[in-house]
Amino acid sequence: MATVNNNFAKAEMLIRKPVSEVFEAFVNPEITSKFWFTKGSDKLEEGKSTVWTWEMYGFSLTVLTKVIDENKRIVIEWGNSGEATIIEWVFNSLDEKETFVSITNSNFKGDTDKILSEVRNSTEGFTLVLAGAKAFLEHQIQLNLVLDRFPKGLS
Repeated sequence: MATVNNNFAKAEMLIRKPVSEVFEAFVNPEITSKFWFTKGSDKLEEGKSTVWTWEMYGFSLTVLTKVIDENKRIVIEWGNSGEATIIEWVFNSLDEKETFVSITNSNFKGDTDKILSEVRNSTEGFTLVLAGAKAFLEHQIQLNLVLDRFPKGLS
């Protein structure tokens, strides 16, 4: 099994809200559940594990929070043992009303085809997450992007 360290997925988006609000949206499952997963067991806390659940897909996963740098950076590890990847959020406050969010997913393992598939899926997924976060935080609209990505009845 190969590891290609320079392969990563990245999604970025400007969200027109203060950095503290945008940061809180990603550490607090009561907010995150409005645009990504349906429930989280607890707020993200450095050194602790949290369970995120996507009820519409009957799927849960445990995330280990590696770094919480208030209003600046979050780093988590998620995935099956031996296949875990690292997700890093970087929050760049452009002014008191605008935050540029960058999400990078790295540490993919496997053959080239598997890594490329994971990078593609992750890029798409985190782009939807950021678009959903933007709509919810700026306009209080729940777009259901993650729910509608894989509708029932579509094979």
